[in-house]
Amino acid sequence: MEITYRSRLFTLLFLGHSFFSARASIHIYDTQPFSEVGNAFLLSGGSEGIVASSAAAGLPPYTVDSSSYAIPRSINDGRSYIRFENISFWRTKDAADEDPDMDHDTGLVQVVIFEAADRNSIGGSAYGGQRSICCTPDLAKLEGCKEGRVIRMPSATDINWPIVLDVNFRGDDLFTKLKDEDVYITKTGMYNLFFVACDSKLKGLVMSGKTIWKNPDGYLPGRMAPLKKFYVLMSVAYLLLSLTWFTQYLRFWKDILQLQHCITAVIALGLFEMVLWYAEYVNFNSLGVRPVAITTWVVTIGAVRKTVSRLLILSVSMGYGVVRPTLGGLTSKVLLLGLTYFLASELLDITEYVGTINDISGRARLLLVLPAAFLDAFLILWIFTSLQKTLEQLQSKRSSVKLDIYRKFSNALAVTVIASVVWIAYEVYFKATDPFNERWQSAWIITAFWDLLTLVLLCVICYLWAPSQNSQRYAYSEEAGEESDEEAQSLTRGMPDGDISLVESKEKNGNHHINAFDEEDVLEEDKRE
Repeated sequence: MEITYRSRLFTLLFLGHSFFSARASIHIYDTQPFSEVGNAFLLSGGSEGIVASSAAAGLPPYTVDSSSYAIPRSINDGRSYIRFENISFWRTKDAADEDPDMDHDTGLVQVVIFEAADRNSIGGSAYGGQRSICCTPDLAKLEGCKEGRVIRMPSATDINWPIVLDVNFRGDDLFTKLKDEDVYITKTGMYNLFFVACDSKLKGLVMSGKTIWKNPDGYLPGRMAPLKKFYVLMSVAYLLLSLTWFTQYLRFWKDILQLQHCITAVIALGLFEMVLWYAEYVNFNSLGVRPVAITTWVVTIGAVRKTVSRLLILSVSMGYGVVRPTLGGLTSKVLLLGLTYFLASELLDITEYVGTINDISGRARLLLVLPAAFLDAFLILWIFTSLQKTLEQLQSKRSSVKLDIYRKFSNALAVTVIASVVWIAYEVYFKATDPFNERWQSAWIITAFWDLLTLVLLCVICYLWAPSQNSQRYAYSEEAGEESDEEAQSLTRGMPDGDISLVESKEKNGNHHINAFDEEDVLEEDKRE
């Protein structure tokens, strides 16, 4: 019972930081109300991964410095800290009237900073079926804690940790303020900040001000910092792919297919998205804020790219430009599916990256994840169904070169789907076994994998449908007899081991026309040039 309640309690505490994450490493509190949790009034101040200061020589662990907070420093000065600026508290008039004595401190508010691994150091034993954050008279007798204060158990390695800072109201004042100061971080970890009031008279307490969370190289949170470097590499990779593709694209401009125009658009969108993500993280790291408009623009470009990419794969699977000149009556259905997927992806990405929804619960996020997951599953089913029909058509027309391309495409697509399913299972396991984000330093890989997988599949498509002087020979043609019987027979001469194909070749008896087979090989070699 105690363990279950403890897990639920700290899950609730950790969820509270979601709203402030929208403002990134500068957490702004604009008259935020305290919430009643157990026997305390609580306000989450944020949760971020912080890397230890690289310039910590001479700084005792978790130094609290109130003399240097206003001194401007470079963002890459090697110091890590949590800085408090203009943290102010207001209580109700009724609470102030109960303490008319002007000579005494009243209404204690405490600021608690702890690492995720030390979460059990805050709060005491369950008494009466409920774990207590604040020390009650009964717990004071049992555990020796100080009544009316947060229960804190000192760390075995540092008696000053976790950090608890006190703020008191004076007499019947409605307003009090925390002294501006820095808390230097000299140990890498996932840090959490909470403002706690144990006095029942402080119901209705509100707070304003801001805290600044800084890593050695800037304001970018620790879990996001690796993504800045990752998007540099992704931008370079897309740039190299773009240069290679556009060189061939311009060289064989007169022979370009409609399908290759679509591939060009996807490459351009991918490059644009990676550059924008990098610029967004650089801005985030330098300023400590994440403007909603900029981040919304970036995720919108990403949603467009993901939608166009999926429609491209679907169109290729349907044989667009190869076995059919247009999508015909399916065009409206494909466009409707694309629009629906864009809206679902846009809402999910805004929720995850822009952070405009306050304190997103599991159910609220599930409502946004499910539509995108359902549409992805529907797209995969439609893609493979269409791909099977296209392969059958190519086989019946005895088009060996086109069939070979589509078989390679089906293999790549099958491997991609398998990799996606495996990774989704790993992602679920990763998040289920790390409810408090203690493995935050490797969490960036979850996001990076999907971008990398998309790039690999795009490279395969570019390789299979690369512009060449023979591009038009592989386009849709209504001419009868364009394929020879020998081409169909050549398909039955065996397939490489491990070839994953949606359509099995069937052996047929017939005459061997060596010239036709040789001509098809020449066409394939010309295409690869």
